[in-house]
Amino acid sequence: MKLSFLILFLFTSASAFTQIKPEATKKLVIINSYNQYLSSVKKNPNNQLIEIKKAIPNVKLDIRYATKNNFMKQIMYIQARAFARKPVVESLKKVQAELNKKGLGLKIFDGYRPYAITVAFYKKASDKNFVANPNQGSKHNRGCAVDLTIINLKTGKEIAMPTPYDSFSAAAAANYSNVSAEVKKNRDFFIVLMRKYKLNVLENEWWHYDFQGWQNYALMDIPFEKL
Repeated sequence: MKLSFLILFLFTSASAFTQIKPEATKKLVIINSYNQYLSSVKKNPNNQLIEIKKAIPNVKLDIRYATKNNFMKQIMYIQARAFARKPVVESLKKVQAELNKKGLGLKIFDGYRPYAITVAFYKKASDKNFVANPNQGSKHNRGCAVDLTIINLKTGKEIAMPTPYDSFSAAAAANYSNVSAEVKKNRDFFIVLMRKYKLNVLENEWWHYDFQGWQNYALMDIPFEKL
């Protein structure tokens, strides 16, 4: 009786195992056709990539990847421009309005980033924790992430923050504690203000903010010159 039960159990288990199929790897969908992008905008106006400087004229740009002053030490963008999806830009407008009342403003380092650039970053970066894995794509590729800081409008200078932009150090973390009282106050003020308008700081980069709802936007690989 016991032997029959064991044989039946082993047969059933083996049959069940053979029916289990490994999950298919989800293919990354990337929009690389300008017409496909226009079609997505027609379906949903929020998909539009808006040039930040045109929407917020008094914002300052410092597009490092259009220069050699970046961790890649080479020019990655042919044009020094910054784009983001329509709702992201609307949020940035509100942030800028609040800052302007205090004599402050935004400086943008980067916004929408074509997927091909993310691939190049990942290949060269010495610390992969500070660059997006191309297997998942970046929120920058979705037009839903911005790299930025705050400047004093009168002097044009950046206010004190823990590290320079694109630092690969531990001090770049949004909750790094070994900073001066002034730096902590500036960083925390920025985080709270951005969160108010649906932009959340990235854990290991105080300058990087992701838009709430980024999951609703497709990855893109369209260069600036086509936008």
